[in-house]
Amino acid sequence: MKEQNYSNHSRLVKGFHGVTAVAITAFIAGSFVNLYHSFQQKDNLYSASLICLAGFIMVLLFWYIRSFPLKAQDRAIRAEEGLRYFILTGKPLDSRLRLSQIIALRFASDAEFPSLADRAVIEGMNNSAIKKAIQHWRADYHRV
Repeated sequence: MKEQNYSNHSRLVKGFHGVTAVAITAFIAGSFVNLYHSFQQKDNLYSASLICLAGFIMVLLFWYIRSFPLKAQDRAIRAEEGLRYFILTGKPLDSRLRLSQIIALRFASDAEFPSLADRAVIEGMNNSAIKKAIQHWRADYHRV
């Protein structure tokens, strides 16, 4: 992977975010078309309803398969960055920092992390502003 920075740090997996999302969208659209035709013909309404339910289940799975691991990883990042801040400053990370700010701060080098964390609290910076303020990017190649 090339050197990570603000413009290329987000990660999209073509097979998951592209192909699977399009396939599930097509499936759910087709299932509702099938249900509509079943209502008109008064035929196979039960199976058409089950296919729609399967599409709905796929949408839920698609969402939760991604969100559950990210929540766990966010908790790990919060703990790692809290420890990192404590090691660098001898003080706990400010409790007013939002999780999204802490996640963005993980990209800051050790030299700028404490001051940027303090600035994020004082200025109420959002995660994008924090990432843009980073001068020396600390790559995270292990994010899911």
